[in-house]
Parts: sequence; C-alpha cells; structure tokens
Amino acid sequence: MPLYEHTFLARQDVTQAQVETLMKEFSGVIEEGQGKVTKQEYWGVKTLAFKIKKNRKAHYAFFNIEAPPAAVAEMERRMGINGDVIRFLTVRVEGLETEPSVMMRKQDREDRPERGGFGGGRGFGGPRGDRPPREGGFRGGDRGGDGGSTFRARPPREGGERPPRDGAPRGPRPPRDSNPGSEG
Repeated sequence: MPLYEHTFLARQDVTQAQVETLMKEFSGVIEEGQGKVTKQEYWGVKTLAFKIKKNRKAHYAFFNIEAPPAAVAEMERRMGINGDVIRFLTVRVEGLETEPSVMMRKQDREDRPERGGFGGGRGFGGPRGDRPPREGGFRGGDRGGDGGSTFRARPPREGGERPPRDGAPRGPRPPRDSNPGSEG
C-alpha cells in the first residue's frame, strides 16, 4: 500500500482540543478507506511566513499514512470543505519514519537549559563579549591597515581643481527659477 506524509494547518483561533478532534476525524476518514494512520503529531501553534486567509499563525498537525490513494483523496476533499483547515500538503514517500519528526525533536531541544550563560556562552556583554570595538568601516576611526572597511579616500588631484568641460571656461550659473514647473 502507498505511504504518505500529510501535514495540515488549522486556523489560529481554534483551540488545541478542536484541532485534535479534526485529527481524529481525518484519521477516521483514512480508516474508512481501508488505510491506517501510523503516526499522529500535533506540532503546536507556529507563526506563518506570510498571511494565509487573514491568519498570521496556525496550528500544525502531521500524519504518517498507509492507505490507498482513494482514501487520501477523500481526506483531502473533506479538508478542502472544512472551514477550519487553511492549508494541507500530502507527499508520497518511499518509507515512513518511526521516530519523532524533526519538529518534535526541536521542541525537546527547546526544553533543555541554555549552555554557557547569557548570550549562548559568548560572555555577558552581548554578542561581542569583551572584545574592543572594531576601528574603521563606516563608523569612522582609522581607515588604514588593521581590517576596517575596504573603502579608501581618493587622493587629491594634482593641479588642484578640475579642468573645465569641453575646454570652455566655467562661469557662474544662471539663477534658478523660484517657481519650478510654471512654464509660461
């Protein structure tokens, strides 16, 4: 029987209990079609990369499915009708993972205490620690030598000022019109 990984997103304003009810409903659809859901995971509420149907966040749910294509098509049809489901994706795979998914392992990692104190072990003074500030760059300072910006000031021209254009001497500019745009 074909194997599938299926993820769906539910609206942010439904409760976790309602999402779990949706998960039971959709796994029931798969079982009605002579298939089985081998793993279910609720990944929680996560921020979306962009708004989907006026939602900034969504509840994520994941299934490992072993079912005929007709059962998966029926589940997707019902998800399309359901107003609480904003997106879903089903991918056919060669084999199903039995251990927890990457998203569940990520939550385990967040439960552990941070290593090395404030700032991830780089010292108490923020990301730079106790290093002196770097000279150069666009903040001023010494522009030479020790690694600042690659920008270098242009050396002054020999002979002072710029030569006139087209050989014609430059005179004073004509006065500007005080009311631009009023051609008259």
